[in-house]
Amino acid sequence: MLKKYKPTTPGRRKASIIDTRAIQGKPLKSLTKIRKQKAGRSKGRITVRHQGGGHKRFIRIVDFKRIKYDIPGIVKSIEYDPNRTANIALIFYKDGAKSYIIAPKNLKKGDTVLSSKKSVKIEPANRMPLKEIPTGTQIYNIEFISGQGGKMIRSAGAAATLMSKGEDYAQVKLPSSEIRRFPINVSASIGQVSNPEWRFMRWGKAGRKRHVGIRPSVRGKAMAPVAHPHGGREGGGHISRVHPMTPWGKTAYGVKTRNKKKSSNKFIIRRRIKKRK
Repeated sequence: MLKKYKPTTPGRRKASIIDTRAIQGKPLKSLTKIRKQKAGRSKGRITVRHQGGGHKRFIRIVDFKRIKYDIPGIVKSIEYDPNRTANIALIFYKDGAKSYIIAPKNLKKGDTVLSSKKSVKIEPANRMPLKEIPTGTQIYNIEFISGQGGKMIRSAGAAATLMSKGEDYAQVKLPSSEIRRFPINVSASIGQVSNPEWRFMRWGKAGRKRHVGIRPSVRGKAMAPVAHPHGGREGGGHISRVHPMTPWGKTAYGVKTRNKKKSSNKFIIRRRIKKRK
């Protein structure tokens, strides 16, 4: 639930948070591991800028494959995961196994979830192959290859729509409006990913971004010419370039970066519709 504060300080004035008091709790120790801080570095060198610091947190081991077929699981709790925007659900299976899954919207404590290679009830968090799902159904956590585990549609509030099915492939409309083909035997979960209010949250102040491990970034226009192609103009003038560039002189902003020879291009039926500003 989105929570707003009274404007008692400048940082509070426009800030809002997702209230997680109802779902917070200690994670299951057997399903967590230590998250090592890398601060955007590989072999001591910065490879990803503007990363570092942040609050200490543990990684929750989430089951994206859901290969415990035809074994019902009970939702023990809905929990907050600091490593992702969506909530996660702790599942206790009838054979004694336990696992975390991405929680869909409207999933509650005490509900039963099921994963199968056959057709099962169209209820939130149930999982089955695309060939068994009716067209028009909202789905998430979709596989690229059967048995590989879900790779797409895992962030808060996301949902794809199964549009049509053929003998070998199914057409799915993604949240970006792109229409893409998937093999008919890959699995997907039913529903929409939980925590859809996340997109309306406003950070309010820089300190909250530091807590999640994001460091400040400086505008290229504010730098010296030796540090950035945009730098060197007094008074914050134009960038004096034909087009915006990265610090290394490559074209930026609005440039197509997808490889024209990429093998998966044949699966894309329609590219996303660009939103007009």
